[in-house]
Amino acid sequence: MALEILKQGAEGRLYLGEFKGESCLIKERFVKKYRHPDLDTQITRQRMKAEVKAAGRCLAAGILAPRILHSDLNTHKLYMEYFGSAKTAKQFIQKTVAESAEEQAKPLLEELCTQIGGIIGKMHANNIIHGDLTTSNILINPKATGYDVIFIDFGLSHYNQATEDKGVDLYVLERALLSTHSEQPYLFDYILAAYRKECGKDEEAVLAKFEEVRARGRKRTMIG
Repeated sequence: MALEILKQGAEGRLYLGEFKGESCLIKERFVKKYRHPDLDTQITRQRMKAEVKAAGRCLAAGILAPRILHSDLNTHKLYMEYFGSAKTAKQFIQKTVAESAEEQAKPLLEELCTQIGGIIGKMHANNIIHGDLTTSNILINPKATGYDVIFIDFGLSHYNQATEDKGVDLYVLERALLSTHSEQPYLFDYILAAYRKECGKDEEAVLAKFEEVRARGRKRTMIG
């Protein structure tokens, strides 16, 4: 049976498959020829294990993420829950902007960003650092009324209480938004407002670290 490849990039490919009779998404990581084989195996296994752990921690905390059905470290494949009707948040935002006047689009985007910010706050309150927060790594899965927001791609994630790591997570998202959705500069403000309500007792410390990281980033940009 021919595989239905959904996406292929430098890191690997995604395709539809089955695991124990259940339809699923298979995420296969490619071998990197430019790396020493032992180092490549070590990095790939670390990222696969990180994805499994983070997805499990999210689900345990009531945060939507794909269920990992099976992890095969030898073939570099993860078998996970597939959301066939979902679009990325990037696609959702771009479609909303393209099809609606600004005064109509803004409330819809504020609703989405409020959900996203609240979920990231909950992740950080549970010391889950995503590591690669972008609108391409968030799924919008439609349901009877409204939609679910599902976080994916936890290969760079880790578990850490450090406010620095949480601040960096926020900064990575801000930069991604400014790059991908530059004409909607208000998106991060919506996210941050919702984040503050859910991120727990370290709110002020995390935001202070975020401002430090942001200032360092601006300084590097000016020097560059």
